Amino acid sequence: MTTMDAITARQHLVDDRHYKYRGCAGDPDDPRVSAADPDVPIDAWGPYTDDGAEPQRVRRARERAALAICKRCPVLAACRTYANTTVVDEAGVEHLVEPEGILGGELALTRHRALIARRHAATTGDTTAAATPAPAVRNLDDARTPQKLAVLDALAVELYDERVARRASMDVRTSNWHRSALCSLFGLDRETATRDELLLEALRHGLLPTSTRIVWDGLWPVAAAPTTDGARQRRIAPGIPAALLAPQPRTRRRARRPSILPRLLRPRALFPAAALLAPTTVLEPAA
Repeated sequence: MTTMDAITARQHLVDDRHYKYRGCAGDPDDPRVSAADPDVPIDAWGPYTDDGAEPQRVRRARERAALAICKRCPVLAACRTYANTTVVDEAGVEHLVEPEGILGGELALTRHRALIARRHAATTGDTTAAATPAPAVRNLDDARTPQKLAVLDALAVELYDERVARRASMDVRTSNWHRSALCSLFGLDRETATRDELLLEALRHGLLPTSTRIVWDGLWPVAAAPTTDGARQRRIAPGIPAALLAPQPRTRRRARRPSILPRLLRPRALFPAAALLAPTTVLEPAA
């Protein structure tokens, strides 16, 4: 059983800076559908409330669609922790704080079975039954959707989030959500992962051809999953000049006076994607 109480776990979830990017949130343009997939209704995660019985085939399709989005959600771990916390009623009986619906990538039945196993372990002293369920295995098929492949292709040649989104034919919020989801799918830390690390994982898993020409970041690496609310800068290294944080115009006219930025800071260099996969060679001094 988790040692975190329900109130603390809930606060930890909603305070996460990626909470507004969760897949089960409503789309800003149409709150009736999921922000992650407009083909999935927002009530796919909740208990069935319509009149009559829900057909098994329809229920399973609804659950599969919701679970697929949960697996690539940027707040999956915090949501699962909250979903498995418990409360005690007046009779002293322990219940799940969220007894219905899909939360944390788990069905209500899965969470109830885990609670029963923990109760049994507390009674019998069997610690193996009380072990926390293993997180869902990452399915890289979710990283091969047309939207994510378009984001990866755009990220290889663009540095600023506005340009990445434009090249991928989507808005900035959606583009950044896919970048964050890709970090989760590849097991990268969204707070510290760099653009190069994300592209390297994409190359290792065959999501980008090794012949791809990748634009160099410059002296300051670009964040793999930037935010749109200013919570984190687009570039993650400290001490970066403010001039590098603002997107540059797509077409530059020939300036009559030199730029205020040194040439080394202009990320124009291209290198083959295969260079990311090549082992590093260390040169030793001659004897």
